[in-house]
Amino acid sequence: MIFPRCSGILLHVTSLPTAHGIGDLGPTAHEFVDFLAESGQTIWQVLPLCPTGYGDSPYQCFSAFAGNPLLIDLLKLQNQGRLKSEDFAGAPQLATEFVDYGRVIAFKQALLRKAAQDFFINASETDSTAFKMFCADKAGWLDDYALFMAGKDLHNGAVWTEWDPALRQRDPSALSQWRERLSQEVEIHKFAQFEFFRQWDSLKNRCHRNGIRIMGDIPIYVAHDSADVWAHQELFQLDEKGRPTVMAGVPPDYFSATGQLWGNPIYRWDVLARSGYKWWIDRFRASLKVFDMVRLDHFRGFEAYWEIRAGAATAIEGKWIKAPGRELFEVLRSELKELPVVAENLGVITPEVERLRHEFGFPGMSLLQFAFGNDPQGPSFRPHNYTRELVAYTGGHDNDTTVGWWTSTGVGESTRTAEDIREERAFARAYLGFENEPINWVFIRTVLASVAGIAIIPLQDVLGLGSEARMNLPGTVSGNWKWRYRANALTSEIRTRLKDLTLRYDRK
Repeated sequence: MIFPRCSGILLHVTSLPTAHGIGDLGPTAHEFVDFLAESGQTIWQVLPLCPTGYGDSPYQCFSAFAGNPLLIDLLKLQNQGRLKSEDFAGAPQLATEFVDYGRVIAFKQALLRKAAQDFFINASETDSTAFKMFCADKAGWLDDYALFMAGKDLHNGAVWTEWDPALRQRDPSALSQWRERLSQEVEIHKFAQFEFFRQWDSLKNRCHRNGIRIMGDIPIYVAHDSADVWAHQELFQLDEKGRPTVMAGVPPDYFSATGQLWGNPIYRWDVLARSGYKWWIDRFRASLKVFDMVRLDHFRGFEAYWEIRAGAATAIEGKWIKAPGRELFEVLRSELKELPVVAENLGVITPEVERLRHEFGFPGMSLLQFAFGNDPQGPSFRPHNYTRELVAYTGGHDNDTTVGWWTSTGVGESTRTAEDIREERAFARAYLGFENEPINWVFIRTVLASVAGIAIIPLQDVLGLGSEARMNLPGTVSGNWKWRYRANALTSEIRTRLKDLTLRYDRK
């Protein structure tokens, strides 16, 4: 797919500054859309919007189809009459510059439950009809998701493999009994999805009115503890108790000398193929209703994936297994006609991976932070080697911020040595030809000036923030996904500077 020359900002919704401890889909999100428009940006890139599970990671979610209820704007529910001012009276003092997930989850879930109870008692005929239509339209995933979440609540959050055996194994009579037993809880979870997508559609419409497209994210894998795996156990490599027999990850790389052991279950691609890849078609179709375009995470895994035996301590002892990416994308293209996909082609990329990407016309990605080190792939990240069919970033959600990358020791955060870092910075200074200009604006100017068709800048780099604003450190399971920007951070000076550079380099 051909994208016009343009630029945008990478910012996850959780990072917005709001009153209730976590970014949401309310007024601040709409104001951020205005900031994008006023600074000349036409893409808002977000991370997966699904309900987060293990480690609060948007890449470990309870569903690949559902929205994250924590992103619902509670004040909108208050304006609808679903919540009252006194419902907020006992609200905890929540942090403003980071997300305290434990406290946020307890606070917001309680109020969402109250709002749902009011809805089912007092909803107008119009709202009731809209809710019923939503449930019917999304039934293909919503029924299983709502029962899964109600089941988790009943089992005190335990992984589904530890549930009542009949429910774990999805015995038809047991499913029927549990749906009846948990009917009230199931409806509450369905209400949260109804409200999430209603608020999301409002925000998406605001984006479109301002000429802004939303780039979403489709992770290649889903979490083991998810409605997806519980409801479709036949599609994953599991043992008789539902536990993964092999796990996903990547071999040793820039971030880790022992690789990354993600722990996600791996697909039974042969079963998926026999079904005509229906699950993947449904997933893509649902994602492209939510987003205008998508970043396909870990694209190389569709050509060959790193398989690690269950129980392994690290990702070192894995092996590459061929995947049917070509056949899958042919089916998706046949079914969906247009695939507005950006391929995340980072990591151990082979000629076969690139041939697959080029065959389907998916733009790849390049991160400027990777351009100056001693990695053999470094030259491909240097702007003089860019192509137009590329999305150029200063850095990504797994990287340190540009200021943090430039000023920190880096030792312990990657496989680089102190000497590697000194040489990397010397080369970057020589290559980019600057003296005292702030490094974040040097990087921003470089990607905007490049020939790459799309340039994306994490908001942390626009704000010139250091390592304290890093979103994720791969290989760690806690302390990530917490950063939020301050309410007054998007100044008129930043708007003007970003817009001037955007116009200077003909990005619209």
